[in-house]
Amino acid sequence: MAAVAENAIGSNDRQFPQSPPSSDRKSDFQNDVRKLVDLLSNLNPSAKEYIPSSKSDSPPLLVIPGGSNLNSVLSADAPVFDAVSGGGVEYVNHKDPGNDGFGVHYRRKKNYYNQGKRRTEGLYRAQREDSIRRTVYVSDIDIHVTEEQLAALFTNCGQVVDCRVCGDPHSVLRFAFVEFADEHGARAALSLSGTMIGYYPLRVLPSKTAILPVNPTFLPRSEDEREMCARTIYCTNIDKKVTQADVKAFFEACCGEVSRLRLLGDHAHLTRIAFVEFVLAESAIVALNRSGMLLGGLPIRVSPSKTPVRPRLPRAVVH
Repeated sequence: MAAVAENAIGSNDRQFPQSPPSSDRKSDFQNDVRKLVDLLSNLNPSAKEYIPSSKSDSPPLLVIPGGSNLNSVLSADAPVFDAVSGGGVEYVNHKDPGNDGFGVHYRRKKNYYNQGKRRTEGLYRAQREDSIRRTVYVSDIDIHVTEEQLAALFTNCGQVVDCRVCGDPHSVLRFAFVEFADEHGARAALSLSGTMIGYYPLRVLPSKTAILPVNPTFLPRSEDEREMCARTIYCTNIDKKVTQADVKAFFEACCGEVSRLRLLGDHAHLTRIAFVEFVLAESAIVALNRSGMLLGGLPIRVSPSKTPVRPRLPRAVVH
């Protein structure tokens, strides 16, 4: 660079052929060029090119308030204090390429969470598969057969944990799932296929699905609550446009007086459900025959309720 500048001083004719400058201007120009030569000669020719931090792949420098570089003070193999695990330490490879020294630590934390999640999912899957092996699928159930009668039939095979009858009660396409306490009971239940109960022979097969368990806190806790269940129906596939007053008016018009009603739903489901408790148990039996009737714009499904409709507890007033 200095040689180029000096060459420019001795070749003024070639640089400015239009008109030779005056002596003063020529002197000023030469002084400026010499200053530039002196400035350039003071630079370090082996200095590295400046790269902005936003374009750099290297980890950001951590500076201590005293002005020293924290990265140069800490050891690359120093353990990282982990407050979450109760004051333990965790070794992190700060020299890992493409890692800022803390990313591995965070990824390990995430891996711990994923491992725990996988263990939970694996446990749930194992429990579900065990429940499927203990369950049988029963089809071609007569419209007059109740869950209690069906469960009583299968008690000869083993302890019945749960029995769920599904489908339209007016159709021969009703089916059920019967879950036993062990696999031996489920295998023994397969021998009952062809048994006449009502007007149709049952068809019993190994189940491919498990029965969704009822939350134990919702089950009846006393004789009074069991009596309430006998007077209660569980109604599904209710149109979202239908109000609680509409549901009550529908069942009171054709079944009997309703003593308590709970209409439930959320934004995630297209339909709603309801628990309807009648004053008389006979009204609940009549209501079971209303399955398939239109309420609003949809046909409702009615089945006996396994849970009572408990009165709502008053909310505590915060002063």
